[in-house]
Amino acid sequence: MKRITLQRGKEKSLLRYHPWVFSGAIAKKENGIAEGDIVEVYSSDNQYLATGHYHNSSTCVKVFSFGQVEPDEEFWTEKLANAFNYRRSLGLTDNIETTAFRLVNGEGDFLPGLIIDWYNGNIVLQFHSYGMYRLRDTFVKALLTLFGEKVKSIYDKSSATLPETKGFQPVDQLLYGSFDEVLVRENGVPFYIDIINGQKTGFFLDQRENRALVGTYSADRDVLNLFCYSGGFSAYALMNGARSVDSVDISKKAIELTEKNIAEMGASFVEKHHSFAENVFDFLEKVPDYRYDVVVLDPPAFAKHHKVKDQGIKGYRNLNRLAMRKVAKGGFLFTFSCSQAISKDDFQTIVFSAAAMEGIPLRVVRHLEAGADHPVDIFHPEGSYLKGMLVQLAE
Repeated sequence: MKRITLQRGKEKSLLRYHPWVFSGAIAKKENGIAEGDIVEVYSSDNQYLATGHYHNSSTCVKVFSFGQVEPDEEFWTEKLANAFNYRRSLGLTDNIETTAFRLVNGEGDFLPGLIIDWYNGNIVLQFHSYGMYRLRDTFVKALLTLFGEKVKSIYDKSSATLPETKGFQPVDQLLYGSFDEVLVRENGVPFYIDIINGQKTGFFLDQRENRALVGTYSADRDVLNLFCYSGGFSAYALMNGARSVDSVDISKKAIELTEKNIAEMGASFVEKHHSFAENVFDFLEKVPDYRYDVVVLDPPAFAKHHKVKDQGIKGYRNLNRLAMRKVAKGGFLFTFSCSQAISKDDFQTIVFSAAAMEGIPLRVVRHLEAGADHPVDIFHPEGSYLKGMLVQLAE
């Protein structure tokens, strides 16, 4: 493995086990290091620090080991086995009521650049680094070893997530088996998964525990689900006795998938559900104030990078202001941000400032985050991208 040497004093973050090395910290690197190569990182006084994948970007090394290792097939198989055993400890790997979960969560599983999701025997790989992508065949083999005959298919969905690399055009493709319609259960609630055309790997697995929480607040209440995608929050609300549920998304395909999922639950649930394929801001402008007992606000990322953080904050604040107006006094708002550039403190300030501008007294019920199958490396707090709040509009 080739070496990268850091400038004096730049080793501190690695000594604190942060898994990224930034380009500005590098003093020198050996000739011939290519995108995705495995490199060893050394301090200015020639002390070994870490091993990781090299990337020709501002985050130029993503560390997968802080000990000198031989990253062979056995090494990577053991890494996947550790991730699998963790999910097994959560009761997810053999659960007939919940058949979809995240198997590998990047840095949270000490595998930066790799996402693996399980959908009832259908596995979706998503690579966020070329170094991990080059190990694709190794991961496929390891997954077949871990799960055996339970594996129905393995699909690579990385064309939109891999960084641009000269001379390389990634293509989403089936790597093993086959699939047609993919149907999973989550806490007993059925969902069809659109692996090929759906967002992320097909479903927002990170919201499982928050969807269940919405269900506990939905009995005999009118619920509004904004940016509903495939209707996850809507289905839980209906399953738990909501009086009515309105689902809104600008995507007609998302609304069609929502309606398909609600129909799978049964006719009695369809009767209580209404969907709207339109812009959320336009919908909120025309809906009467205080209309709903529970509102779920789960928008796409408004600030994917720090360069647009201020703009994202304004967008979240305006959206929360509009949503709060629609919640009945004493009602509840579940509000989220999946923007990595927006911190938990930032988001709390956004919600509080929106309430202050509207003159609405709020009671914080609890802070929300991703489920336990989306672990975060304690030395990499940036991995905690999903943050949310459940607030009550005081009467």
